[in-house]
Amino acid sequence: MDQTRTAFVFPGGGVQYVGMGRDLYDAYPQARAVFEEADDTLGFGLSRLCFDGPDDELLDIANSLPAIMTVSIATLRVLETCRLGPDSAGWVAGHSAGEITALVAAGMLDFADGLRLMRTRSTLMREAGQRHPGGMAAVIGLETKDLEEMCAEARRETGQVVLISNYNAPGQLVLSGHEHALERVLALARERGARRAVRLAVTIASHCPLMESAAAGLRRWMENVAFRPARIPLIANVTAQPIRTPEEIRHELGVQLISPVRWTESIQHLIKQGVDTFIEIGPKKVLNGLIKRIDRNVARISVGDVAGVEALATSG
Repeated sequence: MDQTRTAFVFPGGGVQYVGMGRDLYDAYPQARAVFEEADDTLGFGLSRLCFDGPDDELLDIANSLPAIMTVSIATLRVLETCRLGPDSAGWVAGHSAGEITALVAAGMLDFADGLRLMRTRSTLMREAGQRHPGGMAAVIGLETKDLEEMCAEARRETGQVVLISNYNAPGQLVLSGHEHALERVLALARERGARRAVRLAVTIASHCPLMESAAAGLRRWMENVAFRPARIPLIANVTAQPIRTPEEIRHELGVQLISPVRWTESIQHLIKQGVDTFIEIGPKKVLNGLIKRIDRNVARISVGDVAGVEALATSG
């Protein structure tokens, strides 16, 4: 595996499922140690939620995002024993909350500190969502410029917040905002040819101004966090550019919750740097599906269970 042509990518929210990580825990002591550290760090049985649920508790954003991160880092620690850890990659990136997992992989924080950061971010998001209710929606099959114009039209009509919050892949975009404005954009999108325009089952409007109180709270909380320089450059969600310094990651995380995730540009930047292999580390295969829509010519590998680890170890 050519380090300079390889990027590790880490998923954010929505990929959790009951049972995730259990086979890694049973098969590898390195994974077991990560789950035990997570339980000790957070002071409750996060591993039990991953393995046994119940669903409603795992779905709580304050639990789901730390759980996804824990599975990703457990997978990464197992890969390290196969000499396929972060030093095997020239770049890292994480989608939305996955950016915190990526900065742990890049050596900017220890796992325990990263997990506390993830839990704090998640709790602040939940509180902001309760104070400023909103939602999110997926729109497939429209040009970005056309959907941006529909958002502007809905903002003028309603006086509310609505915007593209995730530029996931060409023709695959996510909206965030107030309920009425969101519904207005969806109606316009259906009228104007969207293949799909549906609400997502969330009440938190991520990556838009409705998260300002969460972003402000996170900035205050991070004042006492000692980030280290990155061993591996991390592609930032907000700018789609590499960052390495503690000052850069502190700024990135401080504005990320109120800024769109520029995933398409992030992947395109990596490809321009010569990356031709993307290894998704964590539950499910959502990011590799997006990467395929961005560029079908790059190699995509998903690793989040024992079978994935063994397949990569054999091929690597």
